Amino acid sequence: MSKDILAIFGGKKALSGPLRKYRSIGNEEVEAAKKVIESGNLSEYIGAWGKNFFGGPKVLEFEKAATEFFDVKHAITVNSWTSGLVAAIGSIDIEPGDEVIVTPWTMTATATAILHWNAIPVFADIDPSTYNLSASSIEKCISPHTRAIVVVDIFGQSADMDEIMHLAKKYKLKVISDTAQSPGALYKKKYAGTLADVGGYSLNYHKHIHTGEGGILVTNDDQIAERLQLIRNHAEVVVENKGVTNIANMVGHNFRLGEIECAIGIEQLKKLSNIISKRQHLAGMMTDGLTGLKGLITPKIGANRTHVYYVYAMQLDFKVLKTTRERICKALNAEGVPVVSNYQNIHLLPIYQNKIAFGSKGFPWTSDICKREVSYKKGICPVAEHLNDFTYLGFNICLYDLDENDVKSIITAFKKVWKNLSLLKV
Repeated sequence: MSKDILAIFGGKKALSGPLRKYRSIGNEEVEAAKKVIESGNLSEYIGAWGKNFFGGPKVLEFEKAATEFFDVKHAITVNSWTSGLVAAIGSIDIEPGDEVIVTPWTMTATATAILHWNAIPVFADIDPSTYNLSASSIEKCISPHTRAIVVVDIFGQSADMDEIMHLAKKYKLKVISDTAQSPGALYKKKYAGTLADVGGYSLNYHKHIHTGEGGILVTNDDQIAERLQLIRNHAEVVVENKGVTNIANMVGHNFRLGEIECAIGIEQLKKLSNIISKRQHLAGMMTDGLTGLKGLITPKIGANRTHVYYVYAMQLDFKVLKTTRERICKALNAEGVPVVSNYQNIHLLPIYQNKIAFGSKGFPWTSDICKREVSYKKGICPVAEHLNDFTYLGFNICLYDLDENDVKSIITAFKKVWKNLSLLKV
């Protein structure tokens, strides 16, 4: 269909070539990594209680820099944000059969971290404007077996943490912020990820800053911080000598981030504010340029928040548009703009639809520990499902090293497609 669209629209693409791949690594990171390699000390962790239980000098330096940047008491590095989520769930005393409320509109690791501890994900719906968990939907999902809420600060902005923390206090729940996509975003002048009991950020290659793979956990709770450190580094052989008496979930892992990655992370963290400022400027240009295109809804920023634009998330209004999302997406792709037409509804993945039916069927342990049957049928998250199936249109701004000329070309492409919408009618 793309060739046909180009012929109809006049042949020449709005963007002449592919967009440049995002790159935040520079000479500073090269030199920092080189020094570590030359030192020969690529890791100084030991899986036993003692000085090196906490890692080497670059691990400690990176964690100190993160505590200062995010204004928190503790920062704990891990080898991936998936590891970070597993550690976070374990750190708040979740037990088998406990229910943890989570969003369907996220990367799958957010929910599988709950399964790791034999707990039960319960999917609440999202706010149609910000794509974050809706507080009203969360409250409807709370049962006597609910122990925690995992809030995902999706696409670059915080969820409504005042309302969510109010619910948590009301029902005596713990809150985890999965702020993988929103490092540096603000909620009431505090950093997203720092308003929950425990939160954190991803450092994999297409995030704002990265170390290849990795993550940073943040908390102001001393006990949670200790448990995160234990889960990160072989807890079961450490607790006795460290004098830890609460051994719930003290099954440790090797979630340790190495010295090279931490040396890179130190340099990357110095760049985060400038990276965010540039991203916000370019996204603002896009919004200014696209506002006024009928049937296109540009990103909305929630009250008292800033947006750091991991994804530039749009919606299509088909009460106005007389075509399909597929046709619009293909037309924009043909003009050189790599938009995508869906995101994710993880409650509809095969593992939930075919493997897990909590209650009478499912994994061997569910019949013994599950307190009630939890449904994952389509229809439980109507807002997220409708967005994914029909109206969502995303531009993964995180993947590209854009400048103002690129943004102007993207705007031109959108305007060209919208000018020719009549040719895309069904």
